[in-house]
Amino acid sequence: EVQLVESGGGLVQAGGSLRLSCAVSGFTFDNYAVGWFRQAPGKEREGVSCFSRNDYSTYYAHSVKDRFTISSDNAKNTVYLEMNSLKPEDTAVYYCAVTSLVKVDEVWSSPNWYEYWGQGTQVTVSS
Repeated sequence: EVQLVESGGGLVQAGGSLRLSCAVSGFTFDNYAVGWFRQAPGKEREGVSCFSRNDYSTYYAHSVKDRFTISSDNAKNTVYLEMNSLKPEDTAVYYCAVTSLVKVDEVWSSPNWYEYWGQGTQVTVSS
């Protein structure tokens, strides 16, 4: 059974930092990509960042580039999203998801390509 467990969300003031974790288990592919998505009330789910275990490539949405950093501890099958300089507009439920696609450079931000999802963790940034 594939499981993705997110943790690390919470309430933080604007300008603060949080680190989200996504622990992946049960996924049989050695090379996969883990994406982070977020969904604010009334908005569509949007891709935030992605890490490819195939070639260690990283991808970021323009809105978070230079503020968020994605990384992976392969030994722990865990992907992290370090979020700095948080803004109220970063408030959302954050989800991690996994895809067996090897080449994700053109599709990483599309939720449709991901096969399994975590339950989500709330991030709230107060002004």
